[in-house]
Amino acid sequence: MSLLSTLARLEAVRSGRAEPLATVRHRHLSERPMVVVPLAAAGESGAPLAVLLGTDRSAPRLHIVPQPLNRTQRFDFLARVAADLLPYLESFGGEVEQIEGSTTDPATGEKTQVLRELCADAPQLIVPNGSSVRHLALLGRSTRFRRTAEDADPGPYPAPTRVPLLGRWLTHLTERAQVPGSSLLLPMTALLARHWATGQSHLEDQHLAAQLAWHFPRPGLTGTETALLAETERDAQGRLTHPPAGPVTDPRFDELLLAPAITRHDAALAALAALQEGPAHAEHPDHAARVEQARLQADEASEQLHTVLSQALLPTWEDVWRGLDLLYALPPAAHLGERWESDRWSYTGHRDRLAAGEPPQPKQDDAVTAARKLAQREREQARLDVQEALDDPLAMAEHRLAGEAFAGTVVEVTPDYDTSGRSPKPRPLVTVRTADRPHADPGREVHRAGGSPRPEAGGGPSAQKAVIVESDPAGGTVTVRLLSGMGRKKEPEPGSLPEPGDRIVFTLFELTPRQSAPLPEPDDTPWTHGGPPGAADHSLTAAEEWE
Repeated sequence: MSLLSTLARLEAVRSGRAEPLATVRHRHLSERPMVVVPLAAAGESGAPLAVLLGTDRSAPRLHIVPQPLNRTQRFDFLARVAADLLPYLESFGGEVEQIEGSTTDPATGEKTQVLRELCADAPQLIVPNGSSVRHLALLGRSTRFRRTAEDADPGPYPAPTRVPLLGRWLTHLTERAQVPGSSLLLPMTALLARHWATGQSHLEDQHLAAQLAWHFPRPGLTGTETALLAETERDAQGRLTHPPAGPVTDPRFDELLLAPAITRHDAALAALAALQEGPAHAEHPDHAARVEQARLQADEASEQLHTVLSQALLPTWEDVWRGLDLLYALPPAAHLGERWESDRWSYTGHRDRLAAGEPPQPKQDDAVTAARKLAQREREQARLDVQEALDDPLAMAEHRLAGEAFAGTVVEVTPDYDTSGRSPKPRPLVTVRTADRPHADPGREVHRAGGSPRPEAGGGPSAQKAVIVESDPAGGTVTVRLLSGMGRKKEPEPGSLPEPGDRIVFTLFELTPRQSAPLPEPDDTPWTHGGPPGAADHSLTAAEEWE
């Protein structure tokens, strides 16, 4: 936790309300997100119990598993979820843009211009918290290898046709959620925690209702008191008024409401089956009436179970939308479009792999693929940190407090030149008065952050490098020598130099993350690192299906 975050949390405790950590929104929000609130059976995180989903705040759709121990009912549930979710995920694949690019022939090294398709938009799933992301990942892992009735060897428990496709999409989205800055699948608690600080721990922030309590404290109460009520307040039936969802359940809810409802439902179905299948009672004079009565009782038990689960999920459903209201009110950060374009490329690539008939994602990545994923996530984390600092003064303030940047007012600009070459090059000295205390050792490289203060500037100061010449903590000044971003002429381009009185920011970290070293192709991987890969069987065993 950074110093600024700690200070913000202390201020939240003092004020009783959430305190801002950002002045802009650092994650892309779709105009039509799909909100998904999952629920899992107690003691078995991979066993789905229910899900509430939809793009319309006023019209959520509920799907349940009446008996979580029943394998057939699980796959029927997943088929219903797929029927709702897949049309949304696939609806963004039709409208595309043509992007010019180039490809290199490995034999000749010649480059050829090509046009690539990029989907104009991509789907976005919003879930309550990080545990919901892990639950969806388990569902994806357990379903993407399932055989269906259309396969040559469907096996003893064939899944509905669309279930494996749902598993592949869930796997892709949950893997993409691990890439820093990605917005295809977002947990609401992490979104709120990035933009506001509460007076409670990160673990307590995983309870969405408690986290929102710091944004909407009850009249006369502080955030602490409202959050405590959100976690513990119960109604006359003993139900929590804000039950946890995503995907855990309250043990008392399981004992007092859920278990009896499931028992009633199972008993009603068993009684109906006994009447319908029992030949001994078929000639009874009121047999038809008894069957109809049993059917009505089964329908009533099913409706009661739907009501119980709906009441458990609806508070969290509404909390997710309240969180979206808070986030929509923030202006978007300048670099959001660039990161969302990366998500669109990811979505387009997965769409193309499905269309090409490629096999599902493997259970385990080979060494090269794992290294590439790790390198990508490290690279994206570095890029995200830089972009957030450039977009948001509060994010930059964290770097300034850590001594990784300094901001101040230009007090003097002294022309100077490098005459070691054939022609002199401008190397002006810029003295900045600052209250910051950067790790400004002489000779250290720094980078000028922010856009050009004047529209007539040439290359833009955001690309300017400099080196520290002198640091005077007692006098509160730092003198740097500019090395680039001033054009190629003897004199600096107009507007490329700051002037006395200008506000300026320098960072001690690079503004463009470096590319990682190239990795070998999987076929060139040595056997000590898992290669060369063979035709591995990626299907799950029966014991692995729901672990």
